[in-house]
Amino acid sequence: MKRRVFLFWASTIGMPSFAQPAQRRTIGYLSPRSKAVESDLLAALLQGISETGFAEGRNVLIEYRWADGKYDRLPGLAVELRSRGVEAIVTSGGPQVARAARAANPDTPMVFISGSDPVHDGLVKSLNHPEGNTTGVVSFTTSLGPKRLELLRELMPKPGEVAFLVNPKSQIAAVQVEEVREAARIVDQPLHVLHASTPAELERAFGTAAQRRAGGVLMAADLFFQVQREQLVGLAMRHAIPVMYEWREFVVSGGLVSYSSRRTEDWRQAGVRVGRILNGAKPSELPIGRSTKFELVLNAGTARSLGLAVPPAFLARVDEVIE
Repeated sequence: MKRRVFLFWASTIGMPSFAQPAQRRTIGYLSPRSKAVESDLLAALLQGISETGFAEGRNVLIEYRWADGKYDRLPGLAVELRSRGVEAIVTSGGPQVARAARAANPDTPMVFISGSDPVHDGLVKSLNHPEGNTTGVVSFTTSLGPKRLELLRELMPKPGEVAFLVNPKSQIAAVQVEEVREAARIVDQPLHVLHASTPAELERAFGTAAQRRAGGVLMAADLFFQVQREQLVGLAMRHAIPVMYEWREFVVSGGLVSYSSRRTEDWRQAGVRVGRILNGAKPSELPIGRSTKFELVLNAGTARSLGLAVPPAFLARVDEVIE
């Protein structure tokens, strides 16, 4: 009798159901930096992804690959992502990373975060209509070299040569050198280009800058320098040279000053784009995002240790002062 009653109710209200875990989608993340360097940026990326209904560990799995500042590792890491069957790939760190990902995964939708012009780099046809299976966000950085030079000159205690430090292994080094040299020529600023692509070469470069009595060092935009952040800040303090850095993180670590876009917003935009792709959007339907917010960050304690008198007009333009 009890069995008949159970079958009756089962046919009326249905058998009990047990929730099945949501299907996890898999995306790849390829970076030329290290995980430690990008921790805050990854949080912003995940925030953007969450705005489209996805959460890491719940319904999306992210395969991370880090090159730790070594460009030659990128092709192999991109192949690893292909073997994981990722549905989309996010790349950071510029055109070299995006090219490596696309070469190994030509049919996989890609969202890049790059500091240079993606049209000039051949990643997309146009900013408003990317075409193909690639879209992304331009986090302005390489084009800010002339502005960084201008700001550094205001902080230098006296007129003198500026050392411009670049990584010769970067595909965007030549463009940056050309732009900064032209900016220096216009204002009659003596400029000496230094090259470094290893920790030992960074030591020698700062030694050369000190020997030449450079009034300041301007850092090129480069992922290797970001990975070597602590070393670079330490070298600047050891040689007591004012240095203009690429990103705020250098200043937080004790560097003097930086001028950049606010990268967390760029990573959030990238996260929204990859989430929309997982929800069915085509990359060609998603225009390239562009940085809209910039920040000038100064470490006041470092300025004092260098004996710098920060001009009031300069200080009035600073967005954040770190003690």
